[in-house]
Amino acid sequence: MSLRVTVYYGSLINPTTLDSYEANTNCLIAVNAHGNIDWIVHDVEPSAIQQTLLQKGLLIDDITFTALQDGQFMMPGLVDTHTHAPQVPNLGTGYQYELLDWLETFTFPMESNFKDVAFAKRMYPSIVKKFIAAGTTTCCYYGTLHLESNKVLAEIVHSLGQRALIGKCNMDRNCPSYYIESSSSQSISDTQEFISYVRSLPPGPSDDPDRPLIYPVLTPRFAISCTKELLSSLKSLVHADTHLHIQTHISENLKEIQFTKELYPESDHYAGVYDLYGLLRNNTILAHAIWLQDKEIDLVKERKAGISHCPTSNFNLRSGMAPIGKYLDRGLKVGLGTDASGGFSHSMLVAMRNASITSSVIALQHNPTNAAIDEGKFTNRQLPLATLFYLATKGSAEVCDLDKQIGSLEAGKSFDALIVDVTGIGSTDLERQADVNQDPRNASTTGMSSHMSSRAMLEGMLEKFVFCGDDRNVSAVFVQGKLIGGTSVAGAST
Repeated sequence: MSLRVTVYYGSLINPTTLDSYEANTNCLIAVNAHGNIDWIVHDVEPSAIQQTLLQKGLLIDDITFTALQDGQFMMPGLVDTHTHAPQVPNLGTGYQYELLDWLETFTFPMESNFKDVAFAKRMYPSIVKKFIAAGTTTCCYYGTLHLESNKVLAEIVHSLGQRALIGKCNMDRNCPSYYIESSSSQSISDTQEFISYVRSLPPGPSDDPDRPLIYPVLTPRFAISCTKELLSSLKSLVHADTHLHIQTHISENLKEIQFTKELYPESDHYAGVYDLYGLLRNNTILAHAIWLQDKEIDLVKERKAGISHCPTSNFNLRSGMAPIGKYLDRGLKVGLGTDASGGFSHSMLVAMRNASITSSVIALQHNPTNAAIDEGKFTNRQLPLATLFYLATKGSAEVCDLDKQIGSLEAGKSFDALIVDVTGIGSTDLERQADVNQDPRNASTTGMSSHMSSRAMLEGMLEKFVFCGDDRNVSAVFVQGKLIGGTSVAGAST
């Protein structure tokens, strides 16, 4: 007997390029027992559901059928390319400081608490659940420097079913005495043990070792916090392990950049420091990148590294505004990050909104009269909805070097997806017109209202969700085909 297939029926919004996306009603999506998408068929009228299933070799009684209701649509899960799990308790505090003082006054003291494994076990479950509830199906987490507490974070993320990159911070200088690694050799030893531990975790619902839920990610906090000896050891490690992801910070704050230049005078620029130690490659995630020079942009592109744009944090800590439009026109991979707790929210929707505001302010600065400009497709322009959507999904997956697996809903990819319910957001046009479960055995009861049939309606739903939605509109969160969160889960458990 074949393994059971789950078929979803309803509206689908899917990113395609930086300036376009698909928006289709009446879609059938077949997800196999391993959590991968077998096929997608668009524009299937209710009366044609059974026939379409038969053409795919499926009988209605042999599948699990889930139909979306009016006011709902499917989309890929959100991918957060940069955040700090142990900083989440600090959300909303310390924004009177700039980066380096903020780290010293608020961040390092909080992170140091995770030396206590019991504290980590108390804190991390609720932290990870916040990200899942917000629709983040994949998250790039910085942990702390503590080996055992980072194992706890990995265990908890894995048990809750989220996909994630998790890194143990490397930091053996320019940190407070109570929160610093004892030596570069100890840092490397703990890092290697953590990598091995993460890779020993079960792959997840797919049972495919090439599609694990949790990936280790090498995490030199930033150049300031690492001795040359440590970076040299990390260089040897990444040279021997081409599959190992890398994440770090770059060019977030002008004082940080100046300090980095003083510590590494042998390099022409900040990006050159990482390149010198072999840390720039196709699976490197560079957070912030606000102040990159043109030659740094060229180097990042040449190395195929990706940029994590963290606009909320960039505003909060007065670090600056990253010229993301310029980076896109220059061909860099760009995704979005929440950067909690530099950012005040764990929600990727907030990151999307602030990315929009950042691009609008840059556009106003460079073109206050809104005259015609010829600087490329995105440079010094407000980022459109399609671009914001792409950056939070497919673009972020590219930055994580996971775009062949996640970031969009396509045959062969993992079913990492959201069911979004826009009922009650803003306009009565988006209110649910019916609350009838669609049943392919009785097409007359589909409850699919005529107002849901146009692309314009779906575009309006996406826009409302991005700019006005929150956790309450995330009805279901799937990772590798498994339902792991959303209001439908919360409601069922109460």
